[in-house]
Amino acid sequence: MAIRRAIISVSNKVGLSELAPFLKSYNVEILSTGGTRRYLESLGVETVEVSQYTGFPEIMDGRVKTLHPRIHGGILNIRDSEEHQKAMAIHGIKHIDLIVVNLYPFREVVAAKCTFDDAIENIDIGGPSMIRAGAKNFKYVTVVVDPEDYPRLMRNMRENNGDTSLDFRFYLAKKVFSLTYEYDRAIYNYLMSVNL
Repeated sequence: MAIRRAIISVSNKVGLSELAPFLKSYNVEILSTGGTRRYLESLGVETVEVSQYTGFPEIMDGRVKTLHPRIHGGILNIRDSEEHQKAMAIHGIKHIDLIVVNLYPFREVVAAKCTFDDAIENIDIGGPSMIRAGAKNFKYVTVVVDPEDYPRLMRNMRENNGDTSLDFRFYLAKKVFSLTYEYDRAIYNYLMSVNL
Protein backbone atom coordinates (compact mmCIF):
# COMPACT_ATOMS: atom_id res chain seq x y z
CA MET A 1 0.00 0.00 0.00
CA ALA A 2 1.27 3.45 -0.87
CA ILE A 3 1.75 6.08 1.81
CA ARG A 4 -1.41 8.17 1.77
CA ARG A 5 -1.22 10.23 4.96
CA ALA A 6 1.71 11.68 6.90
CA ILE A 7 2.13 13.69 10.04
CA ILE A 8 5.01 16.15 10.01
CA SER A 9 6.02 17.98 13.19
CA VAL A 10 9.64 19.04 13.46
CA SER A 11 11.79 21.47 15.40
CA ASN A 12 14.60 21.05 12.84
CA LYS A 13 13.18 22.03 9.45
CA VAL A 14 16.29 21.13 7.44
CA GLY A 15 15.37 19.16 4.31
CA LEU A 16 11.61 19.77 4.51
CA SER A 17 11.69 22.05 1.48
CA GLU A 18 12.59 18.97 -0.62
CA LEU A 19 10.67 16.30 1.29
CA ALA A 20 7.26 17.97 1.59
CA PRO A 21 6.82 18.76 -2.14
CA PHE A 22 8.03 15.23 -2.91
CA LEU A 23 5.30 13.78 -0.67
CA LYS A 24 2.72 16.03 -2.31
CA SER A 25 3.82 14.73 -5.73
CA TYR A 26 2.67 11.30 -4.46
CA ASN A 27 -0.65 12.80 -3.28
CA VAL A 28 0.20 12.29 0.39
CA GLU A 29 -2.08 14.23 2.73
CA ILE A 30 0.04 16.04 5.32
CA LEU A 31 -1.15 16.68 8.87
CA SER A 32 0.85 19.24 10.79
CA THR A 33 0.90 21.68 13.71
CA GLY A 34 2.18 25.09 14.70
CA GLY A 35 5.48 26.28 13.31
CA THR A 36 5.90 23.27 11.04
CA ARG A 37 2.52 23.91 9.44
CA ARG A 38 3.31 27.60 8.91
CA TYR A 39 6.68 26.71 7.39
CA LEU A 40 5.17 24.15 5.01
CA GLU A 41 2.45 26.56 3.92
CA SER A 42 5.13 29.23 3.28
CA LEU A 43 6.60 26.72 0.80
CA GLY A 44 3.18 26.41 -0.86
CA VAL A 45 2.62 22.94 0.59
CA GLU A 46 -0.98 22.50 1.67
CA THR A 47 -1.48 20.85 5.05
CA VAL A 48 -4.31 19.83 7.34
CA GLU A 49 -4.03 21.23 10.84
CA VAL A 50 -3.98 18.42 13.41
CA SER A 51 -6.72 20.11 15.45
CA GLN A 52 -8.93 20.21 12.34
CA TYR A 53 -8.31 16.50 11.77
CA THR A 54 -8.91 15.49 15.41
CA GLY A 55 -11.81 17.90 15.95
CA PHE A 56 -10.13 18.97 19.19
CA PRO A 57 -8.18 22.23 19.68
CA GLU A 58 -4.55 22.49 20.65
CA ILE A 59 -4.61 23.31 24.37
CA MET A 60 -2.39 24.21 27.34
CA ASP A 61 0.09 26.33 25.39
CA GLY A 62 0.71 23.51 22.93
CA ARG A 63 1.38 20.86 25.56
CA VAL A 64 -1.56 18.85 24.22
CA LYS A 65 -2.01 18.70 20.45
CA THR A 66 -1.16 15.26 19.03
CA LEU A 67 -2.16 13.15 22.05
CA HIS A 68 -5.48 12.04 20.59
CA PRO A 69 -7.08 8.69 19.58
CA ARG A 70 -7.48 9.85 15.96
CA ILE A 71 -3.70 10.30 15.83
CA HIS A 72 -2.59 7.28 17.81
CA GLY A 73 -5.29 4.98 16.45
CA GLY A 74 -4.23 6.03 12.95
CA ILE A 75 -0.66 5.07 13.78
CA LEU A 76 -1.11 1.95 15.92
CA ASN A 77 -3.84 0.06 14.08
CA ILE A 78 -2.91 -3.30 12.59
CA ARG A 79 -3.85 -2.91 8.94
CA ASP A 80 -4.80 -6.56 8.39
CA SER A 81 -6.83 -6.88 11.61
CA GLU A 82 -10.56 -6.86 10.85
CA GLU A 83 -11.29 -5.80 14.45
CA HIS A 84 -8.88 -2.86 14.27
CA GLN A 85 -10.29 -1.73 10.94
CA LYS A 86 -13.83 -1.95 12.29
CA ALA A 87 -12.81 0.32 15.21
CA MET A 88 -11.20 2.72 12.72
CA ALA A 89 -14.48 2.96 10.78
CA ILE A 90 -16.65 3.36 13.88
CA HIS A 91 -14.52 6.19 15.25
CA GLY A 92 -13.72 7.94 11.96
CA ILE A 93 -9.99 7.27 12.23
CA LYS A 94 -7.78 7.36 9.13
CA HIS A 95 -4.49 5.55 8.65
CA ILE A 96 -1.33 7.54 9.30
CA ASP A 97 1.34 5.84 7.22
CA LEU A 98 4.31 8.15 7.67
CA ILE A 99 5.59 10.09 10.67
CA VAL A 100 8.26 12.74 10.16
CA VAL A 101 9.11 14.06 13.62
CA ASN A 102 12.14 15.33 15.42
CA LEU A 103 12.01 16.16 19.09
CA TYR A 104 12.23 19.38 21.06
CA PRO A 105 15.94 20.22 21.35
CA PHE A 106 16.24 19.39 25.06
CA ARG A 107 20.00 18.79 25.09
CA GLU A 108 20.75 21.98 23.18
CA VAL A 109 18.51 24.06 25.45
CA VAL A 110 20.06 22.80 28.69
CA ALA A 111 23.57 23.12 27.23
CA ALA A 112 22.83 26.83 26.81
CA LYS A 113 22.33 27.12 30.60
CA CYS A 114 18.58 27.72 30.48
CA THR A 115 16.31 28.05 33.49
CA PHE A 116 14.87 24.92 35.07
CA ASP A 117 11.38 25.88 33.84
CA ASP A 118 12.67 26.25 30.27
CA ALA A 119 14.30 22.83 30.52
CA ILE A 120 11.02 21.27 31.64
CA GLU A 121 9.11 22.93 28.78
CA ASN A 122 11.61 21.42 26.33
CA ILE A 123 10.80 17.86 27.38
CA ASP A 124 8.88 16.57 24.38
CA ILE A 125 5.87 14.37 25.12
CA GLY A 126 3.77 14.15 21.94
CA GLY A 127 6.76 13.59 19.66
CA PRO A 128 8.17 10.58 21.53
CA SER A 129 4.66 9.14 21.86
CA MET A 130 4.09 9.31 18.10
CA ILE A 131 7.47 8.01 17.02
CA ARG A 132 7.42 5.15 19.53
CA ALA A 133 3.90 4.20 18.38
CA GLY A 134 5.00 4.25 14.75
CA ALA A 135 8.18 2.30 15.47
CA LYS A 136 6.19 -0.33 17.36
CA ASN A 137 3.95 -0.65 14.29
CA PHE A 138 6.81 -0.56 11.75
CA LYS A 139 5.21 -3.41 9.83
CA TYR A 140 2.84 -0.76 8.46
CA VAL A 141 4.21 2.67 9.44
CA THR A 142 7.32 4.55 8.33
CA VAL A 143 8.91 6.80 10.97
CA VAL A 144 11.65 9.26 10.10
CA VAL A 145 13.39 11.12 12.93
CA ASP A 146 16.59 12.18 11.19
CA PRO A 147 16.65 14.66 8.27
CA GLU A 148 19.65 12.76 6.89
CA ASP A 149 17.20 9.93 6.10
CA TYR A 150 14.92 12.10 3.94
CA PRO A 151 16.81 11.36 0.70
CA ARG A 152 16.75 7.65 1.51
CA LEU A 153 13.00 7.85 2.23
CA MET A 154 12.34 9.52 -1.12
CA ARG A 155 14.47 6.96 -2.95
CA ASN A 156 12.74 4.07 -1.17
CA MET A 157 9.30 5.45 -2.01
CA ARG A 158 10.28 5.84 -5.67
CA GLU A 159 11.51 2.23 -5.75
CA ASN A 160 8.31 0.95 -4.11
CA ASN A 161 5.62 2.89 -5.98
CA GLY A 162 4.95 5.30 -3.13
CA ASP A 163 5.31 2.76 -0.33
CA THR A 164 8.42 1.83 1.67
CA SER A 165 10.08 -1.53 2.11
CA LEU A 166 9.81 -3.52 5.34
CA ASP A 167 13.58 -3.60 5.84
CA PHE A 168 13.75 0.19 5.53
CA ARG A 169 10.89 0.64 8.03
CA PHE A 170 12.68 -1.73 10.44
CA TYR A 171 15.94 0.24 10.08
CA LEU A 172 14.04 3.45 10.87
CA ALA A 173 12.24 1.87 13.85
CA LYS A 174 15.56 0.94 15.44
CA LYS A 175 16.72 4.55 15.03
CA VAL A 176 13.58 5.69 16.87
CA PHE A 177 14.26 3.56 19.93
CA SER A 178 17.92 4.60 19.97
CA LEU A 179 16.83 8.26 19.84
CA THR A 180 14.22 7.98 22.60
CA TYR A 181 16.68 6.05 24.78
CA GLU A 182 19.29 8.79 24.43
CA TYR A 183 16.68 11.54 24.82
CA ASP A 184 15.33 10.11 28.08
CA ARG A 185 18.85 9.53 29.35
CA ALA A 186 19.69 13.19 28.72
CA ILE A 187 16.58 14.27 30.64
CA TYR A 188 17.43 11.92 33.51
CA ASN A 189 21.03 13.16 33.67
CA TYR A 190 19.87 16.77 33.71
CA LEU A 191 17.30 16.18 36.45
CA MET A 192 19.90 14.34 38.54
CA SER A 193 22.12 17.44 38.37
CA VAL A 194 19.43 19.78 39.73
CA ASN A 195 18.63 20.50 43.36
CA LEU A 196 15.21 22.01 43.98
